Amino acid sequence: MSFNNLFTAGGVVMWPLLGFSVLAVALIIERVKFWIKINTRQNRVVREVLQLYRLDNVVGALDKLQQNSDLPMSRIFLAALELEEPTPEEFRLALESESQAEIPLFKRFQNIFDTIIGLAPLLGLLGTVLGLITSFASLDIGDVGGTKTSGVTSGISEALVSTASGLVVAIFTLFFANTFRGLYLRQIAWIQEYGGQLELLYRRRYERGEKPYAPTR
Repeated sequence: MSFNNLFTAGGVVMWPLLGFSVLAVALIIERVKFWIKINTRQNRVVREVLQLYRLDNVVGALDKLQQNSDLPMSRIFLAALELEEPTPEEFRLALESESQAEIPLFKRFQNIFDTIIGLAPLLGLLGTVLGLITSFASLDIGDVGGTKTSGVTSGISEALVSTASGLVVAIFTLFFANTFRGLYLRQIAWIQEYGGQLELLYRRRYERGEKPYAPTR
């Protein structure tokens, strides 16, 4: 069965399912690009920044962060390192507040994915009900094998195709949504780990009386 015939057989619910599938694919592509950028660059940049900071090269660390300010972790570190003579407590609060500000970027479109995952099977179920209604409306006990049999077949086809389509859209979206959720949780763990390392380095230098922040330019 061709796609056009399959789409027609699924009935009216195929239109919103088509819209959901197109929307899901578009958002998935955007998220894939985002996470590829994060996973290929961010850890390397953060490790280099921490190494520069350990070597007392605060200006070099800041320059590295500013060159990669499109990365969430760079913006988190910059929020703390660009403070003027902060106490360790102020430094920690800056890291935490900027981390909270970056969280919506990691969870972007998650609510839309959840909506598609929840509604697609329900639309498929609605198509099933509509298809069965069509079948029963076309059923005539006294005309078995007659001209009205095609209406019964069409209704059953609509019921099966719409159900399968709704499940396919939901399963496809669920796979990527769970993948992005796992990447988000891993990113939160890395923010805590690297942010803790930076805070520890800052506290040590602050307690030794060194200048742990960038000089005023």
